[in-house]
Amino acid sequence: MIDRDTFFPAVRSSLFGGNLTQSQVDGMNYLLDVWEMYFEGPNPRDGNKWLAYCLATVFHETAKKMQPIEEYGKGSGKPYGQPAGPYNQKYYGRGHVQLTWETNYKKGQERLDTVYNVVAELWPKPQLMLQNETSALVLYDGMSAGWFTGVGLPKYFNSTTEDPVNARRIVNGTDKADLIAGYYWKFKPAIVTTTAPAPQPEPPTLEPHPPIITITSDTPVFIKLGVNVAVLK
Repeated sequence: MIDRDTFFPAVRSSLFGGNLTQSQVDGMNYLLDVWEMYFEGPNPRDGNKWLAYCLATVFHETAKKMQPIEEYGKGSGKPYGQPAGPYNQKYYGRGHVQLTWETNYKKGQERLDTVYNVVAELWPKPQLMLQNETSALVLYDGMSAGWFTGVGLPKYFNSTTEDPVNARRIVNGTDKADLIAGYYWKFKPAIVTTTAPAPQPEPPTLEPHPPIITITSDTPVFIKLGVNVAVLK
């Protein structure tokens, strides 16, 4: 689990100029939740570095909004901004990672279905990349498995390598590589994992005991028990 009490004060200061909007907080909380659910367990050694670079990418690609957005200009004047494929859709940048090109939308649809059992018809309906779950899973899966460009996070972050500059090749060549590497170095120390406290055992349930009554008397004592009368001598 990511320690949110450490994470948010750190990034607020180092990356967001001392101020976070509720939308930014909600966006990052959602991204951390999805990471913890699907990706944290399989990556105990390099996971924090992977997550830091993914968040640095989102910070850049969404202009610090930390929410899935559409590309400014919607691909105008670019090859991927033209209608393509059997559905005649424009596959310009969308989502946390600004997914582009028809082949990647088709691949994202296939991966979400087969790996995560999530049905998202990205190929015929590319606007679904603006949904939080779809966008977050595509972000992490594409960067981890390397299907955006053919290289993934394991190549640049492992037991012997930590290369956030060339890691930009996972998404978009070397465009703004140094800038995003700088974001990585600020996200990384903010990511501290904690172990959830073990649940406390429930206290044992004690069986009730009947009350004990002590009577001291020199004369017979009559005690009524329901419809019966007992005489103690």
